[in-house]
Amino acid sequence: MTPLENEISALKKELVSMWILVQSQLNKAKEAMIQYDKDLAREVLIKEKRVNSFELKIDRDCENIFALYCPVAIDLRFLLAALKINTNLERIGDIAAGIAKYVVDSSVNFEVSALESTSLLRMYEEAINILIDTRTAFEKEDTSLARSIFKRDDVLDAINEGAPATVAELIKGDTNGIPEALYILSIIRKLERVGDQAKNIAEEIIFYVEAKILKHLESGNRKLEGEE
Repeated sequence: MTPLENEISALKKELVSMWILVQSQLNKAKEAMIQYDKDLAREVLIKEKRVNSFELKIDRDCENIFALYCPVAIDLRFLLAALKINTNLERIGDIAAGIAKYVVDSSVNFEVSALESTSLLRMYEEAINILIDTRTAFEKEDTSLARSIFKRDDVLDAINEGAPATVAELIKGDTNGIPEALYILSIIRKLERVGDQAKNIAEEIIFYVEAKILKHLESGNRKLEGEE
């Protein structure tokens, strides 16, 4: 391989490593929420510094490759996409830390029945699966899998849109559970943003592999574009 190819290969591995760390952060925040494990939640908060360090290193590596090799064509697109994917992953890491902080701050356990009735557990599982599949699409340069993320995010959006009503029902059933219900609503809002970040990543994968820009297309147009 050429020196540029070696640098890009190393950068791709770095991004995958960051992806795995962020995925672990989301999983641990979920486990901390279900088990009401404040120690595990604090671990997520501590490891947030590692996510931030990863982001800074990847940014620097991209800048160095630009400066040393002046890449063009797909190499240039990959670097531009890597910078944006890096930012999206860091934001997902922030979301995981935010959920962990709710667990640390909460004075009440999260009842599994409440997590199920509000579809929070289903939403959380789908958010993690979407993150895993965007990584697979990135590693395999699979734009079909990347496009599937747009439709799957609709599930997260639907749960988020229905959250005020489902949480209101939860509060009606037990007014003593208002603090827990409000935390649940906040976590649902955060998970909806995981879906948004995943869609951004999917767009960047399609951009660097196919040289197509989908950023300002509505979701329906994205799907039609993929059928051409």
